[in-house]
Amino acid sequence: MDSNERFEKGFENRKEVLGAEHVEKSWAAADDFNRPMQKLVTEYCWGEIWGDETLSFKTRSIVNLAMLTAMSQHHELAVHVKGALRNGVTKQEIRAVLMQASVYCGAPLALAAFRVAGDAIKAYETGHEKK
Repeated sequence: MDSNERFEKGFENRKEVLGAEHVEKSWAAADDFNRPMQKLVTEYCWGEIWGDETLSFKTRSIVNLAMLTAMSQHHELAVHVKGALRNGVTKQEIRAVLMQASVYCGAPLALAAFRVAGDAIKAYETGHEKK
């Protein structure tokens, strides 16, 4: 797969997981400074890694929730909680991931993740997602 094909696949994967409106808005807001980073993430993260069919999108979402919790990346966690819901991860599964993270990453990180995830779930369920 060449670079352009990987980018196109990544752009489609990104829209499927995060929502087309969110992704198109992010791409449209890219400027000369950050567009190369948006391209890199779209091509390699979403095209190469998420494009590898070894793991399902649901499994990848679960893994991301755990890693983002461990790294205390709240903004990205909120985005990926909504993506996880789109990928068929249930609220109960999200809770189980965050409970496990509390043991392996620590209670303060997990408590923060629960706050972020709870808000993201409510926004997703009510259709009030921040675009």
